[in-house]
Amino acid sequence: MDAVTNVTGRAVPMDRSNVDTDQIIPAKYLKRIERTGYGPFAFEAWRKDPDFVLNNASYDGAVIMLAKHNFGSGSSREHAVWAIEGLGVRALIAPSFADIFRNNCFQGGILTVELPEEDVDELMRRATDDPTTEIEIDLETQTVRAAEWERTFEIDPFRKYRLQRGLDDISMTIEYDADVAAFEAQRSPLFPSTGV
Repeated sequence: MDAVTNVTGRAVPMDRSNVDTDQIIPAKYLKRIERTGYGPFAFEAWRKDPDFVLNNASYDGAVIMLAKHNFGSGSSREHAVWAIEGLGVRALIAPSFADIFRNNCFQGGILTVELPEEDVDELMRRATDDPTTEIEIDLETQTVRAAEWERTFEIDPFRKYRLQRGLDDISMTIEYDADVAAFEAQRSPLFPSTGV
């Protein structure tokens, strides 16, 4: 996955609570075996409404999505994260996320930032009033900025470390490749071989 250090750009205000993974990506698309290409199907039912925020061209190219409480609830499908990633979104800001969805975002390299509801409301107001508003999320300082407005956020240090280095579970294992090779070299030949 790509490293995440700073996400800066326009934000799309998804002013809805309890957005579940079925709404993010309909089940009929889960038959696909690819990890990419889900963006065009994201929020398919809601896109039928001409006033739905993602139908507003002013938000095309937004790299941040603002949302309300409990974003990503529902089933544990990774496809929901892939669909949001397919929209070009690299970070999500909300008062709360469903646990499994937040973990899937982490594994996929999408930064989730939890801020108090009043702070999310302020960012939504700014993005709604002026869709060109830029928001900066600095992972190193754990800061969210929009012009003069600034807030800090909490993140697990180990997750921060992994995101900053672009390390998914496989990459973490590969980091210890030399240690694994050294262990295998000194291991007794009486034990089964890994074939490596």
